[in-house]
Amino acid sequence: MKPITLLQPGKIQFGTGCLKQFCDDFLGMDKKRLFILTAPVIRPMMKQTEETLRKGNVEIEYFDNITAEPTINDFKNILEKARSFNADSIIGVGGGSVLDLCKLVATILYSDQQIEDLFGTGLVKRRGVWFACIPTTSGTGSEVSPNAILLDERDALKKGVVSPFLMADAAYIDPQLTWSVPSKITAETGMDALTHCIEAYTNKFAHPLIDVYALKGIQLIANNLLRAVKDGKDVEAREALSLGSMYGGMCLGPVNTAAVHALSYPLGGAFHISHGLSNAILLPSVMKFNRIACVERYAEVAIACGVEAGNDADETAQRGVEFITQLSKDCGIPTSLTEIGIPQSAVDSMAKAAMNVQRLLKNNPRVVTEEDARDIYNSLY
Repeated sequence: MKPITLLQPGKIQFGTGCLKQFCDDFLGMDKKRLFILTAPVIRPMMKQTEETLRKGNVEIEYFDNITAEPTINDFKNILEKARSFNADSIIGVGGGSVLDLCKLVATILYSDQQIEDLFGTGLVKRRGVWFACIPTTSGTGSEVSPNAILLDERDALKKGVVSPFLMADAAYIDPQLTWSVPSKITAETGMDALTHCIEAYTNKFAHPLIDVYALKGIQLIANNLLRAVKDGKDVEAREALSLGSMYGGMCLGPVNTAAVHALSYPLGGAFHISHGLSNAILLPSVMKFNRIACVERYAEVAIACGVEAGNDADETAQRGVEFITQLSKDCGIPTSLTEIGIPQSAVDSMAKAAMNVQRLLKNNPRVVTEEDARDIYNSLY
C-alpha cells in the first residue's frame, strides 16, 4: 500500500449548535484583533457571537462583501483591509468562496509572497496567522481541506493553491447554520460535495484510507440531499449533508478531484457559473465517460447511493449514473449547458482551457484529451 498523508485542521468541532464552542475557544487564546470574512446574508447570524467576543475585549473588523466567485483583485482588496486592521486572527463564516479567501488571507497576511506565484501545489513558504473556518453550506468541504480557489481574471480560469499551510487551526461545523440556505444553493452545493466523494473514490490515485470517507460521504449525501432541498429545516438531513460535505473535503488533500472539476473551471471562469452548478451538470456525463476505466469502482458508488445491484458490475455502474442524473433533476438542477446560457460556440475555447487544469486531469481514471473534453461538453447540448 502506497504511503499517503491525511491532513486535518488542528481541531474539528462538529454538531448542531457547536458555534457556541468557538467563542469559548477563542476567548481562551491570546488573540485580540479578529478579522471576520463573511457575506451580507450571513452576518446577522453572527450577532450573538460578536457580542460575546466584544465583551471579552476582542476588536472585530468585518469584510462582508464577498462575491460568489472571488477574483485575484477581490483577494488583494481584502488582504489590504486585513493588513490595515492589523489582524492577529481571522475567521471565515460562509460558503466555499468565503472559506477559501479566509485561508489565503490568513496565510499571506504578513508574507512577502504574492498570490500569483502560489497557484499550484506546495508553493507556500510558511504558515500565517491563526484562522478558523465555519461553513454555512454543505458543499466544498473547504474547512478541512488544504485547497483554495480563486478566479484569475487574466486567463478567465479558476486556479488553485494547495498547501498544508492552508489547513485551518480549527473548523467549527454547525449544521444549524445551513438551515436557512435556499433550496437551489442546497442542491448545487450538495452535488458539489457528492462530486468530491465520487471523484475521490474513482480516482487514479484512490487509497483505502480515503475510500472510507468517500463512500460514507456518497451514502450520506445521496440519501439526504433531496430531503434537505425539500425541507431546509430537516435537522437529520442537514446534519447528514454537513458530515458528508466534511468527508468530501477530507478527500481533497490526499487524493483530490479529477475531470469533473477540471471541466467545470472554464464554466466558472468564463461564464461565472457557480462551482456547484457546474459540477452538477457535468457529473453524469463524466461518469459515463469514465465508467469503462473503473467499472467496479463505479458499481460500488452506485451501491453506496442505495441503487439495487444489476446482473454485473457494468449494469450496476450504469444504474448509478442514472441515479445521479435523476437526483440532480429532482433537485431542480439544469441538465444542459444551454439552460444556463452557455453557447455551443464556446465549446472549443472551454475544452482548451480545461486542458490547462492538468493538476486535476492527471487524477482522472481515464485520459481526457481536448477532443474528449469537446465531446463531453457537446453531449450537454
